[in-house]
Amino acid sequence: MTYKTKLLSITLLVNILIFTNAFAQNNRETEFNQIGWYAFFGNYKIDEKWSFHGEFQWRRVDWISSPQQNLYRVGVNYKTYPQVTFRLGYAFADTFNYGAQPIAANGFRFPEHRIYQMALISNPIGKALISHRFMLEQRWVGRSLDPNAIKADESVFVNRIRYMFRTDLPLDGPTLEDMEPYLSIYDEILIGFGGNVNQNIFDQNRIGILTGYRFSGNFRIEGGYFNQIVQFGRIVNGKNYFQNNQGLIINSFLNF
Repeated sequence: MTYKTKLLSITLLVNILIFTNAFAQNNRETEFNQIGWYAFFGNYKIDEKWSFHGEFQWRRVDWISSPQQNLYRVGVNYKTYPQVTFRLGYAFADTFNYGAQPIAANGFRFPEHRIYQMALISNPIGKALISHRFMLEQRWVGRSLDPNAIKADESVFVNRIRYMFRTDLPLDGPTLEDMEPYLSIYDEILIGFGGNVNQNIFDQNRIGILTGYRFSGNFRIEGGYFNQIVQFGRIVNGKNYFQNNQGLIINSFLNF
């Protein structure tokens, strides 16, 4: 291959990549919302290996004024090693009509039932506590094919896999002790798969940058910046539709 031929091939490839990226951008529409997520997580320890988990997440739009979603989740934990925990559980999500475009094409509030399996692996590296959370979800999402429907009349089964990477860094001393602050950064990606997944194989990405305070081994609270990117499972006006939701997240953790 001559020099001119190589140059022509490279130029053609660059132009294809530029055109593809421009087309992807032109085929995408994004809306922006301000959100506030407020969550309570509780664990009840039975013995050294077994425990119960429960949580409630109150998710709002415009910081707090309008509903986005209510999430209830319960589960049973089994700790195989000090740094490895498995969980099997059930979740219910109640999603509201919010934003410029509703997630449900009919614009109604819809339910979702989930069964999930989770593995949490933590690993201290120097001062930082690194954790990896893997979650597999089987979801039954409410929908209706009737354009005049005001509520869901059937459920669609969808699979989703999630991975979250989180780092906790003590701000006072080499390890996090009682009555001390800490910094936390995490990112979670959610991927849909299976026969009923439509546009949103990439389902969501979530980023959090938080500061927290550990009052004791049984109670801590944290809060900070949160960003949620959501891709719709349907086309809107001939384009892939995304939400870019940014705002505040506050979490409280209680161990019994």
